[in-house]
Amino acid sequence: MICQTYSFFVLSVIMIYFGRFGNSLILAQLQKDIDQLKADFNSSHSDVADGGPIFTEKLTNWTERNEKRIILSQIVSMYLEMLENTDKSKPHVRHISEELYTLKNSLPDGLKKMKDLMDLTKLQMSDLKIQRKAVNELFSVLQKLAETSTLKRKRSQPQRRCKC
Repeated sequence: MICQTYSFFVLSVIMIYFGRFGNSLILAQLQKDIDQLKADFNSSHSDVADGGPIFTEKLTNWTERNEKRIILSQIVSMYLEMLENTDKSKPHVRHISEELYTLKNSLPDGLKKMKDLMDLTKLQMSDLKIQRKAVNELFSVLQKLAETSTLKRKRSQPQRRCKC
């Protein structure tokens, strides 16, 4: 039963997080649509609980707002991909898809950032040409890292008052 609420929880987090829904009526309608989608996918099947959640657990690792935009944009894209292969003549499927497309359009930077991360994982660091390029960029990368560390330190330090 707990596993059945994962998709609604993730979708609710996404929509509320991005300010798409503050209206409980819209969320209530979405809950009904998701319940119908659960029936379509037979999500009460016993294997749903195997291995734990696929999205909600990952959300806990992403803490800052911009980080969350990256992971949530990827999750939205995955839901849309899943719904591409479903019967779009059903009103509940169309409604959920429309809401997800609206969210996706509000997350253009997250998708680009996710693509950048994926591109980095594909780099062949054993390739000599890649290594040369990386060495040439090393100082610039370290400068950027130092800048972000300094900014973070300044924000986290309490303002000191003069005890004059």
